[in-house]
Amino acid sequence: MPTLTTPSPATPPATLPAPTRPPFSGLWIALVTPFKDGAVDHPALAALTARLRADGVSGFVACGSTGEAAALDKAEQLQVLETVLSAAQGLPVVMGVSGYHQGQVLEQVRALAHYPVAGLLVSAPHYIRPSQEGLLHWFRTLADASAVPLLIYDIPYRTGATLTTETLLALAAHPRIQAIKDCGGNPAKTQALIADGRLQVLTGEDAQIFHTLALGGAGAISASAHWQTPRFVELIALLRSGDLPAARHLWQALQPWVEACFAEPNPAPLKAMLAHVGEMCNSLRAPMMAASEALEQRLRALPGVSRP
Repeated sequence: MPTLTTPSPATPPATLPAPTRPPFSGLWIALVTPFKDGAVDHPALAALTARLRADGVSGFVACGSTGEAAALDKAEQLQVLETVLSAAQGLPVVMGVSGYHQGQVLEQVRALAHYPVAGLLVSAPHYIRPSQEGLLHWFRTLADASAVPLLIYDIPYRTGATLTTETLLALAAHPRIQAIKDCGGNPAKTQALIADGRLQVLTGEDAQIFHTLALGGAGAISASAHWQTPRFVELIALLRSGDLPAARHLWQALQPWVEACFAEPNPAPLKAMLAHVGEMCNSLRAPMMAASEALEQRLRALPGVSRP
């Protein structure tokens, strides 16, 4: 299996045409990482990925924040990616990449050139809080080194770094920066990016799925869509077709689940539900804690929850 010490290929110049990849649109799942007895539960991860594929999702994100990537070592991250790629059976898979040491993150990016991923989901360097010029340098440098498109992960409440609209529009000119997972919390910025049209805008805030798609966004990278997945697939299809009355009715029915899914830190509520229906153990890595008993009872009382 390739490791992060694999000799790095030559850095591709930024002037090369963007690689041809599937469009980053529709419903993508930010996958959880199941654990059992302290280790990654690869059979559960494969079964979950296969079930979601059959439910009609557009693609997967492995080792994002929902996947507790920060609690996985680099070897575990690559093993998770391999399991997801195998179980996805041709559906596109995006790999999460994060950190604050540019050299080490570049090693990750170059090592991932050995895997058939559709793209890399890259966040700003956390903790450092660089200037906008520093953020431009960060994303452009990683995009120059990548063999596949980058999706910018704009999530300032995790990284501490705010990407301005002007910075994102400048990054949109890079041929390998093709989409954004929008958790920026700024509706005006979201609308400006959609209007500009160069970046495919996927909301990363599940509560904003209806709003972003109704404005013309490309899709969603969702955690809550692990559950009631066909209904989320239908919702995205209705919104993209412009059938707002039907989409509004479906979205209102999904609201109790979406709200409960983020009532405590993600992915604890989600794992509690998936454990309740027998898809995995209710296990997270410290310092993440399992959902409270009160929230578990709330989740089990939701309409449509089947019990093993």
